Amino acid sequence: MRDSNKKSRYRQPLIYASMLLLGVILGAWAVVSGVRSPNTTAITPLPQVASVSPAIAQDSDKAKSISVPRNYVVDAVNRTGPAVVRINASRTVANNQQIPDAFLEDPMFRQFFGDQLQRMPRERVERGTGSGFIINKEGDIITNAHVVSGADKVTVILKDGRQIEGKVIGSDELTDVAVIQVKSDNLPTVSIGSSASLQTGDWAIAIGNPLGLDNTVTAGIVSAIGRKSGQIGVDKRVSFIQTDAAINPGNSGGPLLNQNGEVIGVNTAIIQGAQGLGFAIPIETAQRIAKQLIQNGKVSRAYLGIQMVTVDPNVKKRVNQDSDLGIQISEDKGVLITRVVDDSPAAKAGAKRGDVIVKFDNQDILTADQVTQLVEDRAVGDKIRMEVKRNGQTVALNVETAQFPQKFPN
Repeated sequence: MRDSNKKSRYRQPLIYASMLLLGVILGAWAVVSGVRSPNTTAITPLPQVASVSPAIAQDSDKAKSISVPRNYVVDAVNRTGPAVVRINASRTVANNQQIPDAFLEDPMFRQFFGDQLQRMPRERVERGTGSGFIINKEGDIITNAHVVSGADKVTVILKDGRQIEGKVIGSDELTDVAVIQVKSDNLPTVSIGSSASLQTGDWAIAIGNPLGLDNTVTAGIVSAIGRKSGQIGVDKRVSFIQTDAAINPGNSGGPLLNQNGEVIGVNTAIIQGAQGLGFAIPIETAQRIAKQLIQNGKVSRAYLGIQMVTVDPNVKKRVNQDSDLGIQISEDKGVLITRVVDDSPAAKAGAKRGDVIVKFDNQDILTADQVTQLVEDRAVGDKIRMEVKRNGQTVALNVETAQFPQKFPN
């Protein structure tokens, strides 16, 4: 009995101890299984946020304050744009449908039309717009001659909003250059560059007022240089710059700029039906003409007094086969003189119809446009040495240029 009670007294603590040991074993097994289980997603503790050094913070603030550099077009426009102006020109012209006074006084005519005849305008006002640019503080503005041709009134509008009445002080139709003058204080001016060193592919920027849209900027490249007037269908003494910077009606007279914002040409010609082609007068030509217009109100232009055509094998064949011309040439290149004006500088120097110009002041001559441009660059009274081929022989001629006549002799 005593042994039975003694066993009972030790059995209960033993059970408790066994259960505790079993719990420990099971808990340890669960922990080990949880670590090894492939289905358990490990949670990576968040890293501590490191403190930012003051030097790095300062650099970050500077980076935010630095603006992105402007491109060359923006810089060029900011430099030159304020000196580009809009030109509004108006001219009064007679109405083509004007009715003669004899009809107005006829009673029968008046019976049908009554007072409507009296209200019919005898004149009408034509208005046009173009562009130009201010070249000096005196207010001289270069534009195209066709922009101000026949204008009774010219108004110049600056980018800052000022509207100033302008005066046309001179115009030259042969180069399509004109000069307007305005009087005002604090006039912005353009920077003049050079077209002499231009190459195909150089950047080009046009500023003007195309289609009445003021202060329009287009950009492209110089797509060709030395385009002759005959190539683009105009009759001007100009060797043009060709550009693909968009030029539209209203751009006429505005500047063509290089990437530095300097004026290299005066936008002028558009080929009808062409897309992406515009033409500009080289700034050297425009300046030379403008200087004479400012000083004298007109242009003093050199004159030889010849008509001519470029020689090539086809021209040679046609000339030699045309019995009416009465000319025979043996040259395949050069410039054929087809007419010598009586009492002209060329006539006085001994030039003859049928001569082929091969040299002009020691420069080889290949085209008629080349001769025209060389003469255009000369002053009245300059002496020019020409070499011509006459009946297979070389003849030297010394020509002294004269003033271009107001009307070319018939």
